[in-house]
Amino acid sequence: MNIIHVADIPKVPASHEDPRDPGVLKQVLLRRDDIPVGRIQMVNWATIPPGKSFRLHRHENMTEICVILEGTAQMKIDNGKYSVTRGDTFVIPSTSFHSMINLGAQPVLYLVIGVVHE
Repeated sequence: MNIIHVADIPKVPASHEDPRDPGVLKQVLLRRDDIPVGRIQMVNWATIPPGKSFRLHRHENMTEICVILEGTAQMKIDNGKYSVTRGDTFVIPSTSFHSMINLGAQPVLYLVIGVVHE
């Protein structure tokens, strides 16, 4: 399991920009080697209302990549618990049990990309 906290990632000019005067800065969340070989099965926009969670579950043949867009949550993956907030990204390997609970007063909005292993 891999959690990337956006606050820890430096902002750098995008590769197509003039490095002395960039029009856009980027923060690299994941690189090709961080994502398993496979195909995209789904891209979901998800919402967890305050005080709610999704059930503990796992996927036999799919890695999930989640990006927190708004809110604060606690992610449970296998035997670990991790605090995540806006901008944080995490990669959940296939067969890892996982759930997430919204600990805040606002909804947690997140993007989920499922990669099926080939």
